[in-house]
Amino acid sequence: MNEIASSGFKVVRVWGFGTLNNPPSYPSEIYFQTLNSSGQFFNLDPATGVPRLDYVVAQAEKLGLKLILALLNNFDDLGGINTYTNTYGGDHNGFYTNTAAQNAYKAYIKFIVERYRKSNAVFSWELANEPRCSTCSTDVITTWATDVSAYIKGVDKGRHMVSLGDEGWLTPVFTGGGGVVGGDGTYAYSGYEGVDFERNLQIKTLDYGTVHLYPNQWGYNYTWGSTWISQHNYLGKKYNKPVILEEYAAPTPELRMEFLPQWHDTILKKTSIAGNMVWQFGTPFTDTSPFDQYAVYYSEDPASEYQSLLVKQAKAMARKIPIAIQ
Repeated sequence: MNEIASSGFKVVRVWGFGTLNNPPSYPSEIYFQTLNSSGQFFNLDPATGVPRLDYVVAQAEKLGLKLILALLNNFDDLGGINTYTNTYGGDHNGFYTNTAAQNAYKAYIKFIVERYRKSNAVFSWELANEPRCSTCSTDVITTWATDVSAYIKGVDKGRHMVSLGDEGWLTPVFTGGGGVVGGDGTYAYSGYEGVDFERNLQIKTLDYGTVHLYPNQWGYNYTWGSTWISQHNYLGKKYNKPVILEEYAAPTPELRMEFLPQWHDTILKKTSIAGNMVWQFGTPFTDTSPFDQYAVYYSEDPASEYQSLLVKQAKAMARKIPIAIQ
């Protein structure tokens, strides 16, 4: 976190979730809650539980960093939606309308939000990392996001912002960008994942839009990335809400050095794109092998991709948005 702060970054996205259904598989496994037939239990063990997150929040306060705290994962890593449905029944897509699962999810939200709502390190609460309801009507997630974001606002007493954490999926009938109406019906514009970015951007209790960008995973070329950014900027302007590109990546240093400057240039030119956070920050302090192929590792070498891509962009964004984050 010292490395992040010294780089000029202001906002860091951090996992605020970690759920197990069964006892830990090894003594040092880190988790924040368990869900099973015995009930819902929060882990307050200083070595393996929520006090680990306390430390992150305290360090952010000390270093002047802001945190986006995601409260749930769509996927199974660190205990996602399926840890709720394993306990309360139904399948992944049914989570969003499962009353028992939602009550447990809100209980966890209440626990985390009340724990940190007085902290000046919280930038926003995020409903989930990449929520999806594949093949569902987009009504499902829109209704869920409306309800949960309003709930968070009530628990937080209006102290902080709330975001959805979605990938920014569009539908074939989105209002477009540059005056063009509609998408081409391919994956990112199909509505397949049950998310309608434009509609969700209009939810009053969501304060800004979130977008992710993985062209190679989604079946697009890398130059399309600037189009994706521009389309979300168009919608941000239309609904007068900022948009953050909170995950974006390319899988090799060569691809990152070629295409991230193009995306960064687009971000700097678009007035509604208020921030960008690469996936993902890597530190050589604790790990000598890549977290994944997308990680960009901290380096003080001016020629490194870390300095020439990320630190350079952080400085440019500070000039673009000259707001002192207090």
